[in-house]
Amino acid sequence: MKIEHLAVYVSDLEAVREFFVTYFGARTNDMYHNPVTNFRSYFLSFDDAQGENSTPSNARLELMQRPDVTETTNGGDRLGYHHMAISVGSKEAVDKLTQRLHTDGYEVLSGPRTTGDGYYESSVRVIEDILIEITI
Repeated sequence: MKIEHLAVYVSDLEAVREFFVTYFGARTNDMYHNPVTNFRSYFLSFDDAQGENSTPSNARLELMQRPDVTETTNGGDRLGYHHMAISVGSKEAVDKLTQRLHTDGYEVLSGPRTTGDGYYESSVRVIEDILIEITI
């Protein structure tokens, strides 16, 4: 058994897609559009490791948008989906990407640090209040 994909509704599909392409090297399919429901989506794929010898990751991220799905929370904690964790391969890569996101104006909530359960990570609130843990 494996997780095939996670899905998240967003309001600005293109901006969120570009965020993941820019900061995490995501590859995307062509946008799917259902003209009856006006549902639109992209599937994003990620590499398991950085560099030229990287292999595709199994789990994908689906970004979805539909006009009748609107913001219902204040960006704080809530039941259900909380965050996604993305492995970038090394402590140095965690540090570098966290600093880059901070410099570009995203809110670093914690870290980079080693957590009590032994993970080296940072937590960053990014575009559309998506919470990402950047880890080794």
